[in-house]
Amino acid sequence: MRDLQPILDRAMQVLDTHRLNRPGAYARWIWQNPEGNRELGLNEYGCADAANILYMVGAFPAEAAERASWVETLQAFQHEDTGLFVEATHHPFHTTAHCIAALELFEAGPLHPLKNMQPYLTKENLYDLLDGLNWTESPWTASHQGAGIYAALVLAGEASLQWQEWYFDWLYENADPDTGLWRKGAVKATHQGDSFSGVLKEATIFPHVASSFHYLFNHEYAHKPLRYPERMIDTCLQIFHTRQWPTLGRNVSFAEVDWVYCLNRALRQCGYRFQDCKTSLREFANGYLDYLESLDPASHDGFNDLHTLFGCICALSELQAALPGELSSRKPLKLVLDRRPFI
Repeated sequence: MRDLQPILDRAMQVLDTHRLNRPGAYARWIWQNPEGNRELGLNEYGCADAANILYMVGAFPAEAAERASWVETLQAFQHEDTGLFVEATHHPFHTTAHCIAALELFEAGPLHPLKNMQPYLTKENLYDLLDGLNWTESPWTASHQGAGIYAALVLAGEASLQWQEWYFDWLYENADPDTGLWRKGAVKATHQGDSFSGVLKEATIFPHVASSFHYLFNHEYAHKPLRYPERMIDTCLQIFHTRQWPTLGRNVSFAEVDWVYCLNRALRQCGYRFQDCKTSLREFANGYLDYLESLDPASHDGFNDLHTLFGCICALSELQAALPGELSSRKPLKLVLDRRPFI
């Protein structure tokens, strides 16, 4: 059995260094990057990610006044004129969904209607949005819009059941039968990574896995079936064993939870290649923990970015659930995606 607690304790130490002047106020970063473009100080992702991490490790605020301060801080980021939450590193639909998902942990929501999302409440406009995303060249970043529109509107209570059915009908019809990913006909090797890895030297379909992760957690929230879970499993295993994403498990990022979640949740739906999946998850977990244990938590840049640290804790949470009895912690980790969509 491997013990996750030393890594979790280090994460809590980092959280303490990012805490600002009141409950719920956090910086995402506490030092500048070479480009000089980091927003130091109070930040949407710093606050939302801190809430998410505390929830997962079982240290979520319980006292009423403290919780009220968290809610007030998160709600204050919303722009009343558009209804959106806006931050420089992500599309506004991602930031909006991310902050509303954090508010949901407190059983709260946004103060204002999501005005700039409401035009997509018609079937025609929703399908125009999904059809118009860059599924081939930039699937990872495009999924922030395609998944964020669902999570934000549903959690804000603005999406009807009919609208949700339209959303999942489109995804069902557009699932790729060869890879199990989205979108059919668009899953091709790309050199595009994400905002953290940038442009890749070698073309890979991994960005399509990372993209599909975002649509998958919406499916899991709504208890919707995947159309081709067996093919998603084949794709994830092939990527792992051929090292199509060389830094997978050797980085503090979201790529790890993207891959683990896609493999494990597809496995839950069909049981296909069960032993292969478990063996690969176990191999991945051991290497990933070795890497995380080797880091200096006080100086590692990714470990001190609360957003990528959040992705790391998500991966550990999903691994602990995927490998029963093999990964221990003082309190069992609770993946926020098992409560509501979006990370």
